[in-house]
Amino acid sequence: MSDADDRATGRRTLIVIGLVLATALALGFVYATRRVLVWAVVAAFFAVALKPLVDRLQRRFVRRRALATLLVFLAAFVLVAILAALILVPLFGELGRFADRAPELLREARAGRGPVGQVLERTGARRYVSEHSDQLRDLGGRLRQPAVGVLRGVVESIAGLVTVIVLAYLMVLEAPRITRGLIAAAGDGQGERLRRVGREVSRTVTGYLTGNLLISVICGVLTFLVLTLTGVPFAAVIALLVAVTDLIPLVGATLGAVIAAGAGFLHSPTAGVVVLVFFVVYQQLENHLLQPLILSRAVRLNPLTVLISVLLAAELAGLLGALLAIPAAGIVQTLLREYGPRRLRPAPPPGPARSGRPGGPTD
Repeated sequence: MSDADDRATGRRTLIVIGLVLATALALGFVYATRRVLVWAVVAAFFAVALKPLVDRLQRRFVRRRALATLLVFLAAFVLVAILAALILVPLFGELGRFADRAPELLREARAGRGPVGQVLERTGARRYVSEHSDQLRDLGGRLRQPAVGVLRGVVESIAGLVTVIVLAYLMVLEAPRITRGLIAAAGDGQGERLRRVGREVSRTVTGYLTGNLLISVICGVLTFLVLTLTGVPFAAVIALLVAVTDLIPLVGATLGAVIAAGAGFLHSPTAGVVVLVFFVVYQQLENHLLQPLILSRAVRLNPLTVLISVLLAAELAGLLGALLAIPAAGIVQTLLREYGPRRLRPAPPPGPARSGRPGGPTD
C-alpha cells in the first residue's frame, strides 16, 4: 500500500472518529439540556397556534406588534382564569363542606354506617383497616417525609410554566423578524416556498388545537348528560373538569373517568357503575374513532397515520410525545410535500372544486 493510500485511510479514520465524537457530544448536550429543550418545543407549539390571532389583530385593529401580542396573551390568560374559576370555586366550596362533615363521616365509617361505611363494610376494607392500623400509621408517616421533594417539584413546574409563557410571547413577538431573516438567507427562489411551508405548519397546529377542543367539548357534554341522568350532584362542574382533563392525549379520558366515577360512587353505587361503564365505552370510541376522524380532518392526515403517530410518539416520549405527535406528523407531511423526492411526496389534500364561468370548462 502506498503512502498516499495510508494518508487517505488515516484521514477517513479521523473523519469517522470526529463524527462519532461530535454525535456523542451532541447527544450529551441534548440530554443535559433536555428540560430547556422541552420548554422550547412546548413554547414553539403555543407560539405557532397564537401567531395567526396576533397577525389578524395587528392587520385589522392594532398596528404595533408588541401591543397586539400582549392583548392576545392577556385574552388567553383571562380565558384560562375564567375556566379555572368555574372549576375551582365550586370545588373548594365542596371541599370546605366535606372538611366540616369529615369527623361525622369518619365516626360513621368506623361504625360501618353511612355511605362510606357501607362501602367499607361491603368490600371488607373496614376490617382490614382495623387489623392493620399500625402499618397504615407507619405508611402515613413515610408518605409525609418526601414533602420537600413534592414542594421542589411544584416550584420547578411553576418555573417551567413561566418560562414557556415568556418564550412563547417572545417567539410570537419576533416572528416577523425571524421570518424576514430566514427568507433573506434562503434567497428569492426559496422565499415563496418557505412562506408556504410556514402557512401549512401554522394551519396544522391550529387545526390540531381546534380538533382537540372539539373532542373535549363532546366529552364534557356527554359526561354532563350521564351525570345528570344518574342524579350525581354538581354535574356541570364535574363535566367541565372532565373536559379540561380530556385535552391531555391518551390519558385524559382516564383521568376524567376517575374523577367522574368517584363522584358517582359517592352518590350511589348504581350511579358509579353507570358512569364507569360509560367512560369505558367512550374512551374506546374517542381513541379509535373520534380522534382519528376529527383530527385527521383538522390536520389533513389519514386517520391511520393519526393513530399510529400518537401510539409511537407516546411510546417514545410519553405524554409530551402524545401531545405533539399529530402536529409533528402534519409538519413532516408538509416538508415531504415541499422538499421530498417527487415519488415520495404525499398527494395534496383535495380542495373544494372551483367552477369556471357558466357553460365554460372548470379550472
